[in-house]
Amino acid sequence: MASRFPVWQPAYIGVGSNLNDPVAQVVAAFDGLAALAGCRLYATSGLYWNPPMGPQDQPDYVNGVAGLLTTLEPQELLAQLQALETRLGRVRTEGDRWGPRIIDLDLLVYGMQTLALPGLNLPHPGISERNFVLFPLCDISPTLAIPGQGVVQDLARQMGSEGLQEINNQTRKRA
Repeated sequence: MASRFPVWQPAYIGVGSNLNDPVAQVVAAFDGLAALAGCRLYATSGLYWNPPMGPQDQPDYVNGVAGLLTTLEPQELLAQLQALETRLGRVRTEGDRWGPRIIDLDLLVYGMQTLALPGLNLPHPGISERNFVLFPLCDISPTLAIPGQGVVQDLARQMGSEGLQEINNQTRKRA
């Protein structure tokens, strides 16, 4: 018999921007995540400046991570994240994978699920190689075990903080 009650899954969202006041863009994205149907924002990390991945002829990024509880399936959540990116002004173009952007929302982890679909891999395959994801994620969930990759605080320690600069801000929130 199916449950009458929704099943809430934890999900972690990477948030980044390097255009049009990136700190304000990331904070606006946190606000947008709080308003998503079927989701409850329960934590936001501190924010970090970091150099861009890929082409270096672009501004530095501001990155953070949000913790959600959601009743949405992973594909539905990804669609909601992409719709939020559009509402916040992101225009996707061919070949912009490493380019500057007003906002970027990445579904990093969804419960303990592993998934490999076109356009959606869980957990996000680059987590353990990106200190700008690991350190904000460590702010809100240091003991999170990422399927197939390890525990966040251990991965962050192994990666190191080179190139990261924490922004002195008041965005951090825990439920």
